[in-house]
Amino acid sequence: MMVIVCLLLLAGAAGSTAWFWPNPADTEDALPADLPIPPFPPRITEGSTYESCLAALSSDPAGASAIAEAWQSNGGGDGAAHCQGLALIALGKPEAGATLLEELAQRSSAPPLARASVLSQAVQARLMVGQADDARADATAALALAPSDTELLIMRATAEGELGAYQPAVEDLNQALQLDSTRSDALVSRAVLWRQMGHLDKAQADVALVLARDPDDPDALLERGILRQRMGDIAGAQADWEHARGADPNSTTADLAEQNLSLLEAGPRQ
Repeated sequence: MMVIVCLLLLAGAAGSTAWFWPNPADTEDALPADLPIPPFPPRITEGSTYESCLAALSSDPAGASAIAEAWQSNGGGDGAAHCQGLALIALGKPEAGATLLEELAQRSSAPPLARASVLSQAVQARLMVGQADDARADATAALALAPSDTELLIMRATAEGELGAYQPAVEDLNQALQLDSTRSDALVSRAVLWRQMGHLDKAQADVALVLARDPDDPDALLERGILRQRMGDIAGAQADWEHARGADPNSTTADLAEQNLSLLEAGPRQ
């Protein structure tokens, strides 16, 4: 149940110069690329039709939608609604899919963890279309059902960061890291928040922890490059972005590194 943390893509102005760094709202490529996946476990229900519908999502979302519609007409209940919501997301209708998943989580009598998992999928869908307010509300409702869910804490921090609620986002990431200190994505996301808040020393410390574990972590390299550029270390920034671009060449992070390198070559805007 992974989500690309949009905070990684937030960048700021560099010192007194008018550098421009890409904002997630400016490009479709900055949206989460991974669709929400069916929870396993827990499931909202069980049964062969449910499993068949979920199995079709990745390869044939239109077929999954057809299964769900036919099943709904025959009293498919929670399982049909869940599969239909995920199918809508996979078919490029994340807002409609999120609405269906939210309604399902509210009315279902499934165990709390299953309903929290459905809400987490709604959070991801809301983030795909930049609906951070709704994403934060869904994540908060899900955390009421599963308060120790690290992924939900990270997702709510993503939504909070997009809304400019940096301190609550940091607090969510602090809690996530207390639950799982190995989450490099949470550390990089917190570094971005520290930078947005002007705490460059704290941002550097978080990025350094990640790169001590994995010197090739592309998101940490991207962020360290931004920090180095802000502190006037242009050569260091260039080296980090070149490294990030090569570490995962087909990723959004590589695209952002390439954009930053191009802007670096062009120089600050006049």
